[in-house]
Amino acid sequence: MVQIGYTMMTEQAGPRELVAHVVAAEKAGFDFSVTSDHYFPWLASQGHAPYAWSVLGAAAQATSRIPLMTYVTCPTTRYHPAVVAQKAATTQLLAEGRFRLGLGSGENLNEHVVGGGWPSAQTRLEALEEAVEIIRALFRGGNVNHRGTHFDVDNARLWDLPETLPPIGLAVSGARSAKLAGRVADLVIATEPRAELLESFDRAGGAGKPRVGQLPVCYDPDPRAARARAHDQFRWALGAWPVNSELPGPVAFDRATEQVTVEDVAAAVPCGDDVADFVEAVRPYAAAGFTEIALVQVGGAHQQPFIDWAERELLPALRRL
Repeated sequence: MVQIGYTMMTEQAGPRELVAHVVAAEKAGFDFSVTSDHYFPWLASQGHAPYAWSVLGAAAQATSRIPLMTYVTCPTTRYHPAVVAQKAATTQLLAEGRFRLGLGSGENLNEHVVGGGWPSAQTRLEALEEAVEIIRALFRGGNVNHRGTHFDVDNARLWDLPETLPPIGLAVSGARSAKLAGRVADLVIATEPRAELLESFDRAGGAGKPRVGQLPVCYDPDPRAARARAHDQFRWALGAWPVNSELPGPVAFDRATEQVTVEDVAAAVPCGDDVADFVEAVRPYAAAGFTEIALVQVGGAHQQPFIDWAERELLPALRRL
């Protein structure tokens, strides 16, 4: 059975609200949760970007069952991998074994803030592989020294390590990243239902490992309001990933999506309250081979109605898929 998750989207709600939402999602019966890790929202209309790791610590204490996961953290620019390892180990201790560390090569949108420039896609992928090597070395315990192409580590050690180490997932968008995930990750992460990504992951060593997808949805009893909100806050998602990873801020995303219509977004994001539409949107992920699918309800002020509706109608229907 495909597991259905809930997304704490830091771009569209404040920290206290995000924790309240995941508490409600746990109560409603969602199988797992994921958390974005942003310094900026995609669009100014989303209006938020709290520090994801503080939210995760609070969520770990406020919940007792639902798994937590970063979706995803970039461990190469805004954060050094030695710091990511410490954050992940601490979060796993707070969550008592319910945390998974999702990693990716990042977006200029969030990483530019430290002033280090934005490297090429190939360099970002090389740095990601080296970052995973450092994180795993620190997870093994003891002192770590590393002199690498992209990072140095000087006599680092994690003093608080959980008995169950956080599994590491890698976000993929093409054959190269999928092959890397198959070699070095415990699970694969993708935002498109592309079976070829999972096939590349399997061939490189990922066969039998979890594969986690994500799908934006916009529940509202008024379908017109749902379509308008999805267009206002989520039209950025229709951009190609090579473009989205390069744009530097919300103004750039606003300008890049000026020609995207309400109809364009509604064709990609299920909007309204027809359960069948939402089930049909999930179906391609299940058919492609994803074992877990995290839903993103568009609109920070519209989480609780969505969670209530999901508990009553959507989750039962998806579990019959």
